[in-house]
Amino acid sequence: MIEYYEQLMQEEQEAVTEVIQLLYRQTFLLERKFDKRAGRLSFVKEYRTCSKHLEFLKEYFKVAGVTLYENAHMGLIYIQGENLWGEKLPRLATIYLLVLKLIYDEQMAEVSSSSHIVTTMGAVNGKAGDFRVLKGLPSPTEMRKTISLLKKYQIIEPLDVLEELNEHTRLIIYPCINAVLMGDDIRELLNTFNEEENIGDESAIQGHLEDMPE
Repeated sequence: MIEYYEQLMQEEQEAVTEVIQLLYRQTFLLERKFDKRAGRLSFVKEYRTCSKHLEFLKEYFKVAGVTLYENAHMGLIYIQGENLWGEKLPRLATIYLLVLKLIYDEQMAEVSSSSHIVTTMGAVNGKAGDFRVLKGLPSPTEMRKTISLLKKYQIIEPLDVLEELNEHTRLIIYPCINAVLMGDDIRELLNTFNEEENIGDESAIQGHLEDMPE
């Protein structure tokens, strides 16, 4: 494994090191992310580096008890492991995460040619309202804070200015959401928020998310 790395040119070694640090820091690598200046999805160079050296990187992370996965169809590379810990999500962020996954799955079933889905804040709050998991519409400040948090985890990418956030604000839902909530029954989890004894209680859902790495 070390021999493979040492045979690389210095520039390539630095690129591989950067990818390792990036995966530990943000968990996911997307093949394409939205470039606001270009106004379109653009390829991510770190993803290409990771894909090129995938077998070496799998062995590297394996030593640390971490598994490296690639989903070429979704354009996603990510790590998972029991020793990777993330922060607890606030109630609204957890609700939005589940709703976004539901919207993502519904739209993917209709348009399977793309791994990226676009929705709006109005659709997200409307879907949450359908499940009666919000007492009322969150304040603009609370919504902006929550959207910023989910953007940090590369779950979504706002296409419009957050300072002007409203029901028409567009959001790209990245395929990272599949790695966070893979295999969960989203509707059932959302229904737990509709039970009176769980109002204001995050514990009903966070057991499913506590292994979400930072």
